[in-house]
Amino acid sequence: MIQLVDPKFRNRRMSLRTRVTALAAVCVGSAVALVSLAGYFTVRTSLYDQLDTTLLQRADSLRNALANAEQLGGIPDSFFGAADIRVGLLDGRTGRSVVGGDLAMGAEELAVARGQRLQSLRTDKARDLRVAAVPAGPGAALVVARGLDTTRTTLARLGLVFTLVGGAGVLLAAAAGTAVAQGGLRPVQRLTEATERVARTGNLTPIAISGDDELARLTASFNSMLGALAESQERQRRLVADAGHELRTPLTSLRTNLELLAASDRPDAPSLSEQDRKEISDDVRAQVEELTTLVGDLVELAREDAPQVVHEPVELTDVVERALARVARRAPDVQFDVDLAPWSLLGDANALERAVLNLLDNAAKWSPPGATVDVRLAATDHGTAEVHIADAGPGIAEADLPYIFERFYRSPDARTLPGSGLGLAIVAQVASRHGGSVRASRRAEGGTLMILELPGRPSTQHA
Repeated sequence: MIQLVDPKFRNRRMSLRTRVTALAAVCVGSAVALVSLAGYFTVRTSLYDQLDTTLLQRADSLRNALANAEQLGGIPDSFFGAADIRVGLLDGRTGRSVVGGDLAMGAEELAVARGQRLQSLRTDKARDLRVAAVPAGPGAALVVARGLDTTRTTLARLGLVFTLVGGAGVLLAAAAGTAVAQGGLRPVQRLTEATERVARTGNLTPIAISGDDELARLTASFNSMLGALAESQERQRRLVADAGHELRTPLTSLRTNLELLAASDRPDAPSLSEQDRKEISDDVRAQVEELTTLVGDLVELAREDAPQVVHEPVELTDVVERALARVARRAPDVQFDVDLAPWSLLGDANALERAVLNLLDNAAKWSPPGATVDVRLAATDHGTAEVHIADAGPGIAEADLPYIFERFYRSPDARTLPGSGLGLAIVAQVASRHGGSVRASRRAEGGTLMILELPGRPSTQHA
C-alpha cells in the first residue's frame, strides 16, 4: 500500500500562535459574512420595494391623467423611453393589449383587467422587466413595466463592495490576531526558552517579569521554582563539600592506624606493645563507630525528599523515656531529673526518639561528671507540648545560637570534641516534619536550654 502523506507532516500540529491567528480570522470573517449578507438582502429588498412603489405610483398617475386608450396611443414611444418605462393597456374581455404590444401580458394582469385583483406585481425574467398592473376602467388594466438592469447593476456593485470589505476585514483580523498572539504569547515563549535553557545548560537564572496578568504570575511561579531548584542544588553542593571535609579526618586517622598495625606485623618492623595495640584497636573501633554515625546522619539529611511522616499514634512520654534509657547507658556519670506530662500525637516514633536522643546526648556531652540534666515535658496554652532539656554545661555563646541547628555547624569550643555537627540539624528536620519547632537559649543559672515543641493533645494513658 502506497503511503501518500509523510508521517512527519501528518503528525505536525499548528502552533498556538497560528491557532490564535486562524481563530481570529475565522471569527471576524464569519461576522463580516453575516453582516454583509444581511446588508445585501436588506438593500435588495429595499430596492425592489422602492421600484414597485414607483411603478404603482406612475401607473396611478397615468390612469388619472388619461381618459381613454386613444390618449395613451397618442403619446410617442420616445416619451416613455426617456422615462425608462413601458406602458400598455390590456383589454380584459379579449385578453389582448390595446396598446403597448411589445409587453408580454400574463395571468396577473388579466385578473386585474377583469376586476379580480386590485393590482399586481411580477418579474418578467425573459425580458428582465418588473411589471405592475392597476385597473383602468371597466374591463381594462393599465400595465407599467421598467427594466431591472439598473437595479441589478446596483446590487452587483453592492455585492462587490461587501466582498472587498469582508476580505479586507478578514485580512485585518488575521494581522491583528498575529499581533495579539505575538504580544500575548511572548511571556510563554520566554518561559519555553528558559525551560530549554535550563535543560540544556543547567543555568537557573530567573526570567524578567513584566505586567501583572496571569502570564506574569505564571512567570513569577516559574521563577520561584527556579529559586527553589537553585537552593536545593546549593544545599546539595554544601552537603557534599561539608561531608567530604567531615569524612576526611576520621578516614585519614583510620587509615593511619590501620597502616601502623599492618606495619607492626612485618618482620623487620619494631613490634608494638599490647597496650599500644589495644589503644590503636580502640581508636580504630571508635573511628568506625564515628564513621557509621556520620554516614547514617548524612543519609538522613541528604534525602532530597524528606520521608513522609508515619501517621500513627505516638506517646511522647514513652519516646522520651526510651531515649533517656539509651543515653543513661552512654553517660553513666550524668544524672537526669525527669518530669513528664502525658502527651500524644500522630507521627513517627523512631524519628522522634532519635531527635530527643540527640538533644539528650548533646546535654550529656556538655555537662560535667556528676551534673544533673533537667528533662521536662509539659503542655502549653496553644495546643502544643514542649520538651525542655537543660544541661549544666558552659552554655552556648550568643554568636553561635542562630547557627547551631545548621548542618555541620560546630562552635569553636566543640571542634575538639567528638561529633559531626549533624545531630541538632536532624532534630530541626524531625521537628519540621511533625509540624513543630526547636530552639535553644542560654540559662540564667548557666548551661543551655533546648526546647522541642510538638503539636498533639494530652494523653490519658499515663494519667
